[in-house]
Amino acid sequence: MSQTLQLPPFFDLQGHRGCRGLMPENTISAFIKALELGVTTLEMDTVISRDKQVIVSHDPFMSHELCLTPDGKEISESKEKDYNIYTMNTSEVASFDCGSKINPRFPQQQKLKVHKPLLIEVVEAAERFAKQKNLQSPLYNIEIKSVAETDNIFHPAPDEFAELVVGILETEEIIDRITIQCFDMRTLQYIHKYYPEIKLALLVENHDPVEKNLELLGFVPSIYSPDYLLVDERLIQCAKNIVMKILPWTVNTIKEAQQLIDLGVDGIITDYPNLFKKALHV
Repeated sequence: MSQTLQLPPFFDLQGHRGCRGLMPENTISAFIKALELGVTTLEMDTVISRDKQVIVSHDPFMSHELCLTPDGKEISESKEKDYNIYTMNTSEVASFDCGSKINPRFPQQQKLKVHKPLLIEVVEAAERFAKQKNLQSPLYNIEIKSVAETDNIFHPAPDEFAELVVGILETEEIIDRITIQCFDMRTLQYIHKYYPEIKLALLVENHDPVEKNLELLGFVPSIYSPDYLLVDERLIQCAKNIVMKILPWTVNTIKEAQQLIDLGVDGIITDYPNLFKKALHV
């Protein structure tokens, strides 16, 4: 894992959930480590607590793979959805340890006793670190984790969810450095209508043609973000024709990254930003 790939200039290197391969995912420690490793963009997920705070978390519940109860006990897979973040206040969310448990899928991941942070805490920590280290101000790729089947069960409806997230970004005055990504087209359509200045990314894991997905969305987003296995020459050419960037996920080997760069992608989302070295922008 010591070999690194030199990336092209102006290539968007995004740290997936911070740097999930190296640090507990979606934690402040992971985002700071990602900045140390030279990512362009911090990629993260958001959910909502009962007291309407924006929490950085991939799942809207305490995953059995990631978290321990406040008294240090394991959470069973069958019971994990009972620990619904949308039914917890922020203080309850913060009482769970989501960094000490060993994740066998990521053997290099450093273990720390950490909790799921607020979005505002992540942004303030990243901004402070970048300023202290004289780094370029980071970009943020923020996923809104919504799906129609679980509206008002694990999260609010798309309009409320979007307003809560955008409100934080406006407060922190970083709208010009933000992309909001989502699989849920309803959320993207709402933001496109009411906040046209915000860059949007459509997350894709289906095998439908890009034209069909964009027709359903109703507009051309700034970024089309597919599973990396869905990227081919046809997709790249289509994106170029309509001035839309391609940003695949989750690219975790140098070989995969090189193949995608050769095809012409505009960036990658990776669990292992340590595998890649950013070229100086000239």
